[in-house]
Amino acid sequence: MTNDFGPIRSFLAMLTRLLLLCLVFLVILQISVSHAESDGQPEPAPPDLTTLTIEQLMGIEVETVSGASRYEQPVSEAPASVSIVTADQIKKFGYRNLADILQSVPGFSVTNDRNYQYSGIRGFGLPGDYGTRVLLMVDGVRQNDPVYNSVFIGNELVVDTDLIERVEIIRGPGHTLYGANALMAVINIVTRRGGDLNGFEASGEAGSFDSYRGRMSYGSRFGDTTEMLLSGTFFHSQGQDLYYPEFASPASNFGWARDCDREQAGSAFLKMAYRDLTLEAGYVKRDKGLPTAPWGTVFNNPGTEATDSSLFVDLKYQHSFENGTDLMSRFSWNQYNYDGRYVYDQAEPPLLFDNIDKVRSSWLMGEIQVSKELLQQHRLIGGIEFRNALRLDQQNFDQQNFAEALYLDDRRSTWNAGFYLQDEYRILDSLILTAGIRYDYFESFGGTLNPRVALIYSPFSRTTVKFLFGTAFRPPNGYELYYSDGSTQKTNPDLHEESSTNYELILEQNLGKRFRGTLSGYYTRIRNLITLVEDPADDLLVFRNIGRAELRGVELELDKKWECGSNGRLSYSFQETRDLMAGERLPNSARHLVKLNLLLPLVEEKVFLGVEEQYTSRKKTLAGNQTGDFFITNVTLFGRNLLKNLELSGSVYNLFNSKYFVPAGGEHFQDSIEQDGRTFRVKATWRF
Repeated sequence: MTNDFGPIRSFLAMLTRLLLLCLVFLVILQISVSHAESDGQPEPAPPDLTTLTIEQLMGIEVETVSGASRYEQPVSEAPASVSIVTADQIKKFGYRNLADILQSVPGFSVTNDRNYQYSGIRGFGLPGDYGTRVLLMVDGVRQNDPVYNSVFIGNELVVDTDLIERVEIIRGPGHTLYGANALMAVINIVTRRGGDLNGFEASGEAGSFDSYRGRMSYGSRFGDTTEMLLSGTFFHSQGQDLYYPEFASPASNFGWARDCDREQAGSAFLKMAYRDLTLEAGYVKRDKGLPTAPWGTVFNNPGTEATDSSLFVDLKYQHSFENGTDLMSRFSWNQYNYDGRYVYDQAEPPLLFDNIDKVRSSWLMGEIQVSKELLQQHRLIGGIEFRNALRLDQQNFDQQNFAEALYLDDRRSTWNAGFYLQDEYRILDSLILTAGIRYDYFESFGGTLNPRVALIYSPFSRTTVKFLFGTAFRPPNGYELYYSDGSTQKTNPDLHEESSTNYELILEQNLGKRFRGTLSGYYTRIRNLITLVEDPADDLLVFRNIGRAELRGVELELDKKWECGSNGRLSYSFQETRDLMAGERLPNSARHLVKLNLLLPLVEEKVFLGVEEQYTSRKKTLAGNQTGDFFITNVTLFGRNLLKNLELSGSVYNLFNSKYFVPAGGEHFQDSIEQDGRTFRVKATWRF
C-alpha cells in the first residue's frame, strides 16, 4: 500500500508562497500606515467638488475608461470590471508587448507555443485557440480578422508597445456595443498622439537570444487644429536552441531543435488629426520559425515557418454639437495575410517537400454612432455598423507540384451588419441604470439579439456596487466553416454562433487615502461551443456546435499608492471552469492566479525599481495530464532624465530561472511546452 502525498505537498507549497506574498504586501501597507500616522494629522475629508476652482478640479486624478460605454467615463461608473495599464507602467515594469501587459492584470493567463502567444481569461483559453472570444481594438478599430478571428498579442501586433498611451481591459461581455467576438472581454489599445512626442524619439534595445529592436518616431502638433505621429519599428531575434524529449532519437537530432526559433518583424504606424477628422494606419509583417514540429512536420528543420501580415487604414469623424449631441462616423479598410510553410518527408524522392497554407483576406468596416444627453438624467448612445469581407480565401497545396497537389482552394466573400442602442439612466446621484440591446445579422448563420443590464449603486462616497447581466455570442470564423484539405478535415457551413449568459457582482471600495480594493464574483455559461471532433462516418475532423462550458470565480484586487511615489498592487483570482459535456475541468485552466506588482522610487522622479511576482497553479493538458504550478519573478530598473531627454531601463524576466510548462494545442506532438527561462533586456529611448 502506498500513500501519495504529492497533491498535499503541492498545496502546502502553494499556501506557503501565497502567505509570503501576503506578508510582503502587508509589511508594505504597515510601513505606509505608520508613515501616515507619524504625520500626526487625520486623513482629510473628501473635498466638496462644488467649491473647487477649475484649476483644482483639473488636479484631481480620476481614472477613466472609454471602451466600456464608447465614451469617456470614470471607472467607478463603467458597467464592467475594468483594468487600465498606462504608458508609465509599461515603461517602469519593462513590458515588452501586449502579452506582458495582459499577464500582469487579474484573471489573465498567457502561454507561448513558440509560434504565437495566447491569452486566456478567467480560466477559459482552450489550447490552440487564437483568442477568438476576445475583441481587440486599436483606438476603437477592430483587429480580429474574419478567417481565424485572431487576437495578436506578440510581435505580430500592428502597434509598437512604445506607442501605447494606455490599454483598457474590460472583462465580461461587450456585445451590446461591439458585437462579434466580445464574448469574454474587450481590449482597447489607446495610442499616443503627435503632440505627446513633440519631436523625434529614437529607441533601441537588446536582449537574450541575440534579440534587437529599433524604433524611430516623429510627432508634433501644428497650431491648435493639426497633429501627426509617424513611427517605424524593426525587430530581430535569433531565438534559442530548444530541447524536446518527445523527439529524443538519433534521427531527430536527439531532441534538439537548432536554429529553428528565429523571429523577425517590422511595423509602421501613422496617426494624423485635423480638427474633427482622424486618419490612422498601421502595418506589420512578422516571420517566425516553428521549432516544435507542429502538424507532423519534420523536426529540427528551419524551413518550417509562419508569416503573418496585417494592415488597416481608418478615417474617423467625431464632432460635438452645441445641443449636446455627439456624432462619430468611421470607415476603414483592413487586410490580413498568412503564409505557412511546412516541411514534410516522404518515402519516395524527393525525401522532403513543402506544404503551403495561404490565407488572403480583406474587409471593409463602417460605423455611424450618435450619443446625446436628455433631461440631465439620460445618456443615449446608438449606432449602426457593417463589415463586408470582400476576400476570404484559403489555400493548401504542395509546392513541388501545385497543379496536382492542390488540396484546398476556397474563395468567397461574406458580410454582417448590426445596430445597437444603450441608455445610461441616472436615477439618483448614487444610482445608475445602464440598459442596452444589440441585433446582429450574419450572412453565414442569420441573426442574434443580445441585451445587457447594469445597476451601479454608490451608497457611500467611497463605495460602489455593480450588478451586471448580459448575453453574448461568437460567430463561427472562416476557418471553422470552410477549411477542408480532403484528407484530415472537412467543412461545416451549417455552424451557428456560440452564445453565453453572464452574471457579475462587483464591489469597489476605497479603503483610505490612495488605497482601493475591488472584489468581484462572476458566473458564465457558454452554449453551442464550437468544437473540433472526429466524424465517425468518414473519420474526418469537423467543427460542430456540441460543447457546453461553465465558468465561475472570484477576483480580489488591492491597490495602494504612496505619496512618495511607491505603488503596490496585489490580486488573487479563483477560477472554476467545467466542460459540461465531459463533466471535467477545461484544459489550460488554472484554478488559482496570484499577482503582486511593486513600484519603488529609488531616486525621486528619476530612478524606479519595478518588481512583479506571479503565481499560476496547475493546468490540465489535452491528454488529461497536469502541468506543475510555478512562480515567476520579473525585475526592471528604470531611469529617466539622468541625462536630458534620455530614458534607460534594464529588465530580467523569470529572475530565478523557474522551469515550467503550459498545455500544448492539438497540432503539437508534445503534450506540454516549456516556457522561457531567465532572459534579459536593456533599452534606451532618446527624445530630440
